Amino acid sequence: MAQEFSEISQQLETWYARDAGERLFAEIRARSRPLLETAFGYHILQLGPLPGRSLLNDSRIHHKIIAGAEGLGGVTLPCECAELPLESDSIDIVVALHTLDFCHNPHNCLREMQRVLTPNGHLLIVGFNPYSLKGASQRLRGALGNSLWRTRRPVSQYRLTDWLHLVGCKVECFDHLYPLPPWGSGRFHRTAAALNAALNRHQLPIGSVYLAHAIKQVPNIRRPVQRLARRRSLIGLGVANPAPTPSGMPNRQSSKNRAA
Repeated sequence: MAQEFSEISQQLETWYARDAGERLFAEIRARSRPLLETAFGYHILQLGPLPGRSLLNDSRIHHKIIAGAEGLGGVTLPCECAELPLESDSIDIVVALHTLDFCHNPHNCLREMQRVLTPNGHLLIVGFNPYSLKGASQRLRGALGNSLWRTRRPVSQYRLTDWLHLVGCKVECFDHLYPLPPWGSGRFHRTAAALNAALNRHQLPIGSVYLAHAIKQVPNIRRPVQRLARRRSLIGLGVANPAPTPSGMPNRQSSKNRAA
């Protein structure tokens, strides 16, 4: 599995090294910067098949952890994404860069990320959108035998939203990038960039890549509250009240006094 993940990482890194990939990564970094610059804590974690492209440089948190398959350059914590060797409730921010796109069991991986997050910790997920022009081209490449996309199925926004609710995370927002894939150069690229800017203003969920921001929720512990009437009845149980004198029966002592 580690060798397979290494091959995926190499192919994905090769794609991101091209002009289109560089433009896309620059936009991903620009969109994630406001969250990473303002969120505070002690530990921040990034995991996925691109350890050489870190989004953590914009974070003010000092302890930065890059998790990934053993042997990949830039990895500081070799591990599987579904088995993180970290304590529960220990990481303040988790950044998943294409992690769910290429793991064998994305739901279990998401549960593991939620486990290590601190209460009210931030989760930032970057993934390919299967319902986009980029997603259609990826499915076509997989059908033609491309090893990177042959067996991989990116997680859609709707499925990811359901999964986040199931694991106890509140979705803050979804941000979509590049409805038109960042192909070409020159005049074609400028025209596509103008169209992308116009489409992004309408927040249409058709971008090639989405950024999902969620927060781990902490369930409220409600203690049962006893009613006041029941509390009063319980307080009086240990005291025996004197039995009242039956009505119509004169008191014996008062009868003797009157006779005297």
